Amino acid sequence: MIRINQIKFPHDDKFHSYEELKGILSKKCSKILRIDPGNIAELEIIRHSIDARKKPEIFHIYMVDIKLKGLDEKKVVSKCRDKNVSVTDNCGYNFNEMVKMRKNLIEDDKVFGKSNQDKDIVIVGAGPAGLFCGYMLALNGFKPVILERGADVDKRTEIVEHFWKTGELNTSTNVQFGEGGAGTFSDGKLNTMVKDKDGRGRQALKIFVENGANEDIIYEAKPHIGTDILRNVVKNMREKIITCGGEVKFNCQVTDILLDEDSTVKGVEYIDDSKHTINCSTVVLAIGHSARDTFYMLKDRKIDMAPKPFAVGFRVEHPQSLINLSQYGMENPKGLPPAPYKLTSTTDSGRGVYSFCMCPGGYVVNASSEEGMLAVNGMSYSKRDGNNANSAIIITVDPKDFGSDDILSGVEFQRKLEKKAFELGKGKIPVEYYGDFKKAVAKAGTGNEAHDNENNEEKINTPCMCGEYVFADVHTILTDDLNSAFVEGMEKFGRTIHGYNNDGALVSGVESRTSSPVRINRGDNCQSVNVKGLYPCGEGAGYAGGIMSAAMDGIKIAEYIAAYTY
Repeated sequence: MIRINQIKFPHDDKFHSYEELKGILSKKCSKILRIDPGNIAELEIIRHSIDARKKPEIFHIYMVDIKLKGLDEKKVVSKCRDKNVSVTDNCGYNFNEMVKMRKNLIEDDKVFGKSNQDKDIVIVGAGPAGLFCGYMLALNGFKPVILERGADVDKRTEIVEHFWKTGELNTSTNVQFGEGGAGTFSDGKLNTMVKDKDGRGRQALKIFVENGANEDIIYEAKPHIGTDILRNVVKNMREKIITCGGEVKFNCQVTDILLDEDSTVKGVEYIDDSKHTINCSTVVLAIGHSARDTFYMLKDRKIDMAPKPFAVGFRVEHPQSLINLSQYGMENPKGLPPAPYKLTSTTDSGRGVYSFCMCPGGYVVNASSEEGMLAVNGMSYSKRDGNNANSAIIITVDPKDFGSDDILSGVEFQRKLEKKAFELGKGKIPVEYYGDFKKAVAKAGTGNEAHDNENNEEKINTPCMCGEYVFADVHTILTDDLNSAFVEGMEKFGRTIHGYNNDGALVSGVESRTSSPVRINRGDNCQSVNVKGLYPCGEGAGYAGGIMSAAMDGIKIAEYIAAYTY
């Protein structure tokens, strides 16, 4: 197979179907390789990115893999003499090969016996980690039981939309809990910073496509699925798990992990309308970062955990046209997606401030899951056609900020901030113009001086939100030092994106669910360090930070379970 990198051509306004695009690339590849187009047997797009460094001139950059017919690929590459052309062995992901590799690594581990493939595996949570773990197991002969505390995705959508309209919160089914996990009501970004040397990430993208996602997510540098499409995808994945012999139970909250005297898993207890027990030797904890009551249960069970750093802050909204102008050199680019951005900085005091879960053309959503508390998140639909761009701008915090040495002090730190946000907005999302926020911080004497913006626009920006909102003193939610770090970051970001720090930018809060506040410690065999047969998995366990990394971790856990079973 031949890999060709840096295939570059200028952007035009025309839309090309996937097959048309492959035809264009085939012609370019044959020219680069100096061969007849008919000698190209297969072409796979590996990656596409947009180069806007010379804006307003925009270029598309592609990486492709091709197979030739009737020609020696090594000779063709040698004659080509192009540094962007090479021979590659892109064999893709193979579950059985990965299981064999895991089996070799754990062959000396005799402490955990073989499990029965027939419904001896319980997966707690149907977010990306649990869903992908169950999917891979079901497709390979296992019959896992997935227990999800929230509702199925259709019922969940009804309940969440009712909450956004009325403020009536369902603490079992909401933006955090239910089929698909928190990612179902998010921007649906599928890019990740996790290295993919084993091919799990690309495999996860292919599974998304097999279950209804657009094919371009496999090769886009910044793939995006959208909450509307993601809902159908997770439903299709669930149906395939069931078809293969697995089971998915909704509105079933796990309340206890049952252990033998030697700290080996023997079952779980869960409740729906009553209490039930499932006997099993394998439990996957894919509980998500907001399962606070489950964290407390695990603490009572003395499951080995530790507090971990995370980040808190606010959602910041700007007109999407402002971001487009900065990134593309034009406010309304034809034939290009709404522009994203990524911003990062370190304050003078050493705190990290950065953008997180940036949503082009998206919405700020009320993502609360506990009564009397309010958290926000960002969400977008597949078209990303909302008027505003929004992103979390968050500040790093660690256990020394939590005010306690308790394992779950980070949970209580989050709750304290969310209670403030709820009370400030009386249950509605509190919003403040950045100009007012900055003046209040300067007045509080935090070390930031108020400066007139170059771009001192009128405050005419309107929030794009799912859930009711109200203008309020958002600057009262975080502590003075965190507010100071936020303003310092915003001012620095204004040098990168002109107008980012203008007075009319919208600040809402609180963004507190960026990642899990704890890590459920696991060993090299991916089992809990002190409970045999218990597999901490995904974002809630502290081993992932989004849809893709959680899905990849779920696939990894499936490999280990299969290795111990075969």
